[in-house]
Amino acid sequence: MDLYGKAWSRREIEARVGKMEQIAGIKRFVAIEGKDAGVVYIQVRTGAGLSYNVTPSKGLDISLAEYHGVPISWQSPNGDAHPSYYEAEGNQWLRTASGGLLMTCGLMQVGASCEDKGERLGLHGRYHHTPAEQVCARSTWQEDEMEMCISGLVNETSIFGGRLQLAREISSRVGDNTILIKDEVRNMGFESCPHMILYHFNFGFPLLMEETRIQFYSDQVSPRDQDTSIHAYGEWQAPDAAYLERVYYHESPKKPLVHISNPHFPLHGGTTQVQATLQWSSQTLPNLVQWKMPGSGTHVLGIEPANCHVGGRKEERERGTLVFLEPGETVKYEIRLNLS
Repeated sequence: MDLYGKAWSRREIEARVGKMEQIAGIKRFVAIEGKDAGVVYIQVRTGAGLSYNVTPSKGLDISLAEYHGVPISWQSPNGDAHPSYYEAEGNQWLRTASGGLLMTCGLMQVGASCEDKGERLGLHGRYHHTPAEQVCARSTWQEDEMEMCISGLVNETSIFGGRLQLAREISSRVGDNTILIKDEVRNMGFESCPHMILYHFNFGFPLLMEETRIQFYSDQVSPRDQDTSIHAYGEWQAPDAAYLERVYYHESPKKPLVHISNPHFPLHGGTTQVQATLQWSSQTLPNLVQWKMPGSGTHVLGIEPANCHVGGRKEERERGTLVFLEPGETVKYEIRLNLS
């Protein structure tokens, strides 16, 4: 493995530590107070600067992420509120959404609350507030490389309703500042089921500062709202209390990736160039949604690969773009985040 500017064998590393967790590894812990009480975390440290907290209590989504001890993700004012506080109606999702590096939206509803085929659907669906099952956290050696992997299942089910199951695997290697997310969604039922999914990645201060630039590779950019200008969608700005959120759709990306670059990221007592690169498979995630909200007290950039837009399931059905999974059908998703 490459670590501290040098290539090491497994035995060379083991000779220099009492336990591998001195350098990198996996650790579970539980929050004990406030609305976070009872939330389980699995912390992953790569040893190369990247660390992040996976939350089995909330669908194996990712909460705080740091690079050399400096946050790159955004935390909502709700903290990592326990899913027992979740209210599904209307926009109540906003009361318990954690922010963090990743909030998964779905599995049968994404976007605006609506009523579809007689079913009332809340904002962004239930996934982010559904605990995972069969959670496994393990570190394994493959010759001189050590991989850390967290896996589990998340089920969204209803009697006489849909039955979707997501199998998630999140992995990183020691010495490498990369997170790889592999998901597989399967229709466990015996009827066709609507399937919507959006990966709500949230980046925040100090990765986001006035000099930060966001590079997209899109053929066309259009605003969700008609009164929204597309001016400066690739730039950032100082906090503005009067700023109203803006949502953009990036169509037909030439390359399914986004670069977020800050030339003056605070690190090691000074500043340096840091870039976050998010990459995904456009075969199953053909849409990219951008949420720009540099408002005071919020100050977040959402980069959101998806199989839908964010108008809600009713609108998606009316547009003829609603995705369905047939009984027993599966679909796979893969997303990679790298810090450099």
